[in-house]
Amino acid sequence: MENKFIRGTFFLTASTLISKVLGFLYIIPFTALVGTQGYALYKYAYSPYTILLSISTIGLPLAVSKFVSKYNELGNYRVGLNLLKYGMYFMIISGFISFAVLYLTAPFLAGFVIDPNDPTGNSLEDVEFVIRLVSFALLIIPVMSIFRGYFQGSQSMGPSAVSTVIEQIVRIVFILAGAYIVIHMLDGSLKNAVGIATFAAFIGGVAGFFVLLFYFYKRRHLIKKQRDQSLNNMDLEITSIFKELIGYAFPFVVAGLAIPIYQNIDTFTINPIFQSSGYTLHESETVNSVIGLAQILVMVPVSLATAFGMSLIPGITSAYTSGRMTEVKNRIHQSIQLLMFFTLPAAMGLCILGKPVYLIVFGLQNSPDLGGGILQWYSLAAIVFALFTVSAAVMQGINRQKTLITGVLLGVILKIILNYLLSPYLDETGPILATYIGFSVSILYNVIVIRKAIRLDILPLLKTLRSVFLLVIAMSLTVWLVKYMADSLLPETLSIYYRALITSILGITTGIIVYLGIGTRLSLVKEYLSSRKVKDGS
Repeated sequence: MENKFIRGTFFLTASTLISKVLGFLYIIPFTALVGTQGYALYKYAYSPYTILLSISTIGLPLAVSKFVSKYNELGNYRVGLNLLKYGMYFMIISGFISFAVLYLTAPFLAGFVIDPNDPTGNSLEDVEFVIRLVSFALLIIPVMSIFRGYFQGSQSMGPSAVSTVIEQIVRIVFILAGAYIVIHMLDGSLKNAVGIATFAAFIGGVAGFFVLLFYFYKRRHLIKKQRDQSLNNMDLEITSIFKELIGYAFPFVVAGLAIPIYQNIDTFTINPIFQSSGYTLHESETVNSVIGLAQILVMVPVSLATAFGMSLIPGITSAYTSGRMTEVKNRIHQSIQLLMFFTLPAAMGLCILGKPVYLIVFGLQNSPDLGGGILQWYSLAAIVFALFTVSAAVMQGINRQKTLITGVLLGVILKIILNYLLSPYLDETGPILATYIGFSVSILYNVIVIRKAIRLDILPLLKTLRSVFLLVIAMSLTVWLVKYMADSLLPETLSIYYRALITSILGITTGIIVYLGIGTRLSLVKEYLSSRKVKDGS
């Protein structure tokens, strides 16, 4: 039984990783097809869709998974099936409401980002069209997610894993094939190509949903047998259960939405702010699109680093509930140490190699000079994103979910205000600095709450991080030197792309060797990957 659980967890983790990697890789050929203007149009649809998808599910699939697991363990399989049934009803209703909201507000959202009097960029009709197409996915994705929650709660990870990968593959194939056919074979418009790409979310959702239905149908006899042999037919008030689940899950949803909310703020404020400063709509959309592309690259080290740190968080909840404060502090310190060990060098490397990395990933057709500069400025956001993610998880672990919402709101309000205040003077750097400041305020708020709750001493943590800071400085100097030498010594006859490719490979390889080499020699790698004890300050 234990081996089956471990195997299932491995498949689920692997499928999530595969899905994330594919979700990053497809952007490269897609932007080559549609360019910065097309990607800006794609962002206008996907940014609000991401928010409404999270709101429509409100963390219910995870909650259903936990309840199904609990009652299945007690032999009461009937409760799990009832939760699935009523959860589906709830998701159908919430999905339809979210669909209707996004579909009907498409003209308003389009008017927020597009100046109808400026013909240099996308039109109001284009934006309205793609937003309405992506909204159809809200009819299927929430229902699919509740099925995944049921299977996971039944300790059957395979169906969720397979459906996750199939959904992503079908979506990406539909995006790339559809956009290519529209542009190169049908000589169609950019609007139709991006429209196909946004509608792919619905197509992928249908594919993933049918995979889950197949598994459910395949196991129907076992499920019926379990229901008939259910040991305890106790009646549960489904309404009160869902009310409790939603109230518990909502703060988690808000925390998970922090980064998408910041991205939405940029998506919907950059155009009007920059146009008021004299930019054309086309120029504003280029900045908007390139910031979005930089965000994708920045999220790569964030997702990898937080996976290490977040794996320690469940233990924080257990230790805090049992009153083991020394262990809570140990786990928090170890989470942040792991986070900094992986995120700091990645962020600094991206900062130094921002221009060549952007060029080799997104090509010459997607404003490499502007994009490289923005990526250099934006790269260090990986650190604040990762710190916020872990600090928010710690807040949840020590039962401060509702307080967490206050910190998120403070940062979001500050981000909106600073976008308008800084951008007219700092151009494309303005929204980036606004993101830094907004997230920093939320992190500081979280740290204050955590320190007050468990009397956490920050000074010992900073002392243990000194070695990482020194390692990162050594690595950064080496990477900068390699980049300088490559820029000076590579022959001018090489194309810009190949110069960028060679510079990036040399810089990244040298940086990894120096960072891990010195770290291993000084036993820092072993030290940071093992548990460290921190003196209890309670």
